[in-house]
Amino acid sequence: MANNVEGPLYYERMGRKGPVMAFIHPNPMDQSCWIFQMAHLSTWYRCISIDIPGYGRSPKGAEGLSMDDMAAACWEAVDDALPGETAILVGCSTGSAISPFMYHQRPDRTAAMILTGTGYTPGKEFAQRRIDAYTALGVDYRWRYTFEDLSPAFRATPLAHFFANLFAERNKFADVATIIHQFRALQTQEPEGHHAHIACPVIILTGSEDGAHPTAFALQERIPGCELKVLPGAGHACQIEQPWLFDRFMIEFLDKHGLFPGDPKPLSGGF
Repeated sequence: MANNVEGPLYYERMGRKGPVMAFIHPNPMDQSCWIFQMAHLSTWYRCISIDIPGYGRSPKGAEGLSMDDMAAACWEAVDDALPGETAILVGCSTGSAISPFMYHQRPDRTAAMILTGTGYTPGKEFAQRRIDAYTALGVDYRWRYTFEDLSPAFRATPLAHFFANLFAERNKFADVATIIHQFRALQTQEPEGHHAHIACPVIILTGSEDGAHPTAFALQERIPGCELKVLPGAGHACQIEQPWLFDRFMIEFLDKHGLFPGDPKPLSGGF
C-alpha cells in the first residue's frame, strides 16, 4: 500500500479492449472531469479514471503525503484494475504533476504521457494561495475553484455549473486536510533530472486562456522531444471545454507514436 494513503483509491473503468489509458484529475475536480474522454477513448482503449487521495470517493491522505505517495497509489489503482499492464498516462494540472512521478516509478510501464493544465513554475507560488483559500473557506471552496479552472466564456454556461455542482455534491466524501497535504507536496521541488530524464513520448495540450499557458512552453523545453498543441479559447480544464479538439490532438499524437489502435483518418473530418 502506498505510504500516507488510507486505503486503495477509487476508480472508474470503461472499455474492454485495447491499450490501457489512465486519467489523473486536477484540483478541485475528481475523476468525472474525464467523462468525455472516457466515453470517447474507450472505443479503442481500456480506460481507468482515478480519484486521487481526498477527492471524489477515494480515502484520505495523511500529513507527509508526497508526490511519490500519490503516484504509487495511482499505480496501485491501475494494477488493481489491469494488473501488469503498460499505460498511457493522461493528467490535468495536479494530475500532470503526478504523472512524471508515475513515469519515474515505472518507466518500463509508461507508454506515453499527455499533460494538460500545466507548466513549469519553479517558485510554485500557486500552491500557497490554494492552501490559504482552503484553510479559510474549507471544502466548500471547491465549487468556486472549479470556475477558476475554466475560461471566462465557458464559466457562464450551464455546463460549467453542472460540473461545479457535480464535484461539490461529493464534498461529503472529500477531505480538506488531505487537499492541503497535497498542495504541500506540490510545493516541493522536483528531483534533479525529473523532467530531463523522461524518455517516453510526451505532449502538452494547453488552453490559451489558462493561467498556466505561458509556462507550458518552459515545461516543454525541459522534457526531451516534448510536443505541444494549443487549444484556442480554452481554459485550465480544456478537456471539459473543448473535448472534440482535445481528443483529436490526443489521437493524432498517439497515432504518430504507434499507440493508436484504430484508424484516425475518419476522425479528422468530424472536428
